[in-house]
Amino acid sequence: MTLAARAAPENISLSSKPSLVGLTRAGLAEALREKIGTPEREIRMRVAQLWHWIYFQGARDFSAMLNVSKVMRQKLDAHFSLTRPEVVEEQVSADGTRKWLIRMAPVDALDKGAEVECVYIPEADRGTLCVSSQVGCTLNCTFCHTGTQRLVRNLTNQEIVAQLIVARERLGDFPGLTPPDNGLIPSGEGVRAVSNIVFMGMGEPLYNFENVRDAVEILSDGDGLSLSKRRITVSTSGVVPQIERLGAESGAALAISLHAVRDELRDKLVPLNKKYPIKQLLQACRDYPGASNARRITFEYVMLKGVNDSPAEARELVRLLKGIPAKINLIPFNPWPGAPYECSDWSVIEKFSDIVFAAGYASPVRTPRGRDILAACGQLKSETEKLRARARLAAELD
Repeated sequence: MTLAARAAPENISLSSKPSLVGLTRAGLAEALREKIGTPEREIRMRVAQLWHWIYFQGARDFSAMLNVSKVMRQKLDAHFSLTRPEVVEEQVSADGTRKWLIRMAPVDALDKGAEVECVYIPEADRGTLCVSSQVGCTLNCTFCHTGTQRLVRNLTNQEIVAQLIVARERLGDFPGLTPPDNGLIPSGEGVRAVSNIVFMGMGEPLYNFENVRDAVEILSDGDGLSLSKRRITVSTSGVVPQIERLGAESGAALAISLHAVRDELRDKLVPLNKKYPIKQLLQACRDYPGASNARRITFEYVMLKGVNDSPAEARELVRLLKGIPAKINLIPFNPWPGAPYECSDWSVIEKFSDIVFAAGYASPVRTPRGRDILAACGQLKSETEKLRARARLAAELD
């Protein structure tokens, strides 16, 4: 196992000027009007300039914006910043997976700076960034490490987008930057290190709908970060009332964290099922705007030994999904300290997959990535308390 970590200082100085990084076009326009009195006739042009420099070039300083007048650059610098969240810790797995613990700027006097984790997974033909939408989680799914952490707050659309900005910088994925030399990051002319985004990190995205929707808008804008909406996937545990809105207002691909075919079991694994049972959830999937054989809904199914992995449950899964354009990701359970489950035996997973595949559904078994740094699916949990405890101990020893 190769494991590397870099830690930033515990006390990070933060700019008092608001950052423009992560704002929507409308947000940039409002900032220009309200803070520096930009004339209305210039707003569209100025927003386009800022958009290009922030999201395409990855500019860290207004002085780099050479097609913006010197006077305008000075005004921008006086009122705004281009600060990003701080990378508190970086871990690199033996398989090239990278996990970053990121500290956000405080949102008020009581906030010490929320911390979240995001994960980069390199593959031969793509690079996937798993982003968080909340600090902590409220769902308490019993197989998920993140679910054991209390919810602190929603992330803003700025904080969601900033995770990609940070990742692209660390991966040398902006013009003029150099990628890490480890041979594990997709390369070649026109190839971006981050080509796919999945909202599968900390939190339930549909409990933070507006910020997730606005983040998708920024991520997919062709003049900036330019990720295809077909390559942006939002995963939900089943917040049924928001599923139709997600398709209608964002156009993102949909993934469902399913994991059981019977309500009595799903009530235990995914407690949200008590509010929105399987029948309601699957009807929302049938009605999802834009779903088709070309844009299938992904159903995630974690394989738990002796719990949900029988051939009978595989056949029932096929029956439940009839009529839904679907693919099924089978996820070997990724253990974490104190986990109450074990991963299904490989032969059991293969038999389950064969039954699903024989019924006409793609049923790939997701290869566990980043297990050695607790970066695999279901393993994310912020190290905030641990890091702060270390800081308190160090202060006491001084």
